[in-house]
Amino acid sequence: MNGEPQAFLRPSGASKFHAPAPRRRSRGMFLLPSMFTAVNIAAGFFAITQSLEGTALQPHHFDYAALAIGLAIPFDALDGRIARLTNTESEFGRELDSLADVITFGVAPSILAYAWGFRSLPFAMPHELRLKLLQFGAFVCFIFLLCGASRLARFNISVNPTPKNPGRPGRKYFVGMPIPAAAGIVAAVVHGFIGLPIFTWWLAVVWGLLVGFIGFLMVSTWRFWSGKEINLTGRQSFRWIVLLGVSIYLLVFFSRVVLLLLAFVYMFSGVIARLAYSWRRHHPPSRNPLPSSQGPVG
Repeated sequence: MNGEPQAFLRPSGASKFHAPAPRRRSRGMFLLPSMFTAVNIAAGFFAITQSLEGTALQPHHFDYAALAIGLAIPFDALDGRIARLTNTESEFGRELDSLADVITFGVAPSILAYAWGFRSLPFAMPHELRLKLLQFGAFVCFIFLLCGASRLARFNISVNPTPKNPGRPGRKYFVGMPIPAAAGIVAAVVHGFIGLPIFTWWLAVVWGLLVGFIGFLMVSTWRFWSGKEINLTGRQSFRWIVLLGVSIYLLVFFSRVVLLLLAFVYMFSGVIARLAYSWRRHHPPSRNPLPSSQGPVG
């Protein structure tokens, strides 16, 4: 007998070397995107607590809440990308991310909008007027939260949604303003005012109308830029690195102006795109008839 007594058990032509069993992905790889989602939830909880502590005499709490919501936005964008890059996407991760978005970008900004824009109104104004403004603010901020939750539910069940005003072919868009962007607008306004709450009735009315309009944009079918065509994993030219450095510098030292500007530019980009589409649809360009190729007869 040869030195391989079990050789006769192998079918002829079978290789002596077996393909290695697929390696199981480490549990840590599954935890990595969930850790970013946990940071997102923690930021939302911190923003809620700071909104409840903020007053006209301690406006820095409102500013801290706005900053927490703003810092949660990149973490929300990174958890999904990290899950796709590491091939660790799961149903649990998607559900956890949706719940985190409701807390951080739905509940937290609605409480901040109410506490900063209505609850801190001075008691010196007429009691009846202040009470009406508080009721109006509570209703509008609830509508914001309801629209945000509806936006997330629609996003979770949609498959290749198409906006009512389609954009360039081949480019991806959000249908309706995403809830992180809506929360970012609220946070940018509060941060732009250094947390100092609203103190006049007409500013409170304007603030309520803005919050309600943001809620409408979330449940609308208008297109908003998604940024999904940005590829950060490939090689980038030196000018993009310089641009990134300049952007970080502006965000750190001029955050109040830059964030407020970015928030409103993004909001009005969707509004202008919708108005431009409606104008082109109702006013199509006139087509001049082509001149006849034949000359005059005679």
